[in-house]
Amino acid sequence: MENLVEITDANFSEVTGEGLVLIDFWAPWCGPCRVVGPIIEELAGEYAGTVKVGKLNVDDNLVTAQMFRVMSIPTVILFKDGQPVEQVVGLARKADYQARIDRHLN
Repeated sequence: MENLVEITDANFSEVTGEGLVLIDFWAPWCGPCRVVGPIIEELAGEYAGTVKVGKLNVDDNLVTAQMFRVMSIPTVILFKDGQPVEQVVGLARKADYQARIDRHLN
């Protein structure tokens, strides 16, 4: 999906530096992550131009995952101007993610 950004240790600071950024911390072997993945993709489309939405593979990007103490996946963190403002660990409904995003839209 064109609105979905691949987040890595290398580009994390650049991507999250400004505005709202929703990041799905996931891994390919994680069953619940495969449930959250399509929801994240839908959100990327719905919030295109307003919120950056990305996915970070925790197996390939340990530095960033450890920086935010991601101990269980899926973990979805919403950043505002580089700072985490919301976090969801485990499965959640699309409406839960939308409510968290909408709280921080200006």
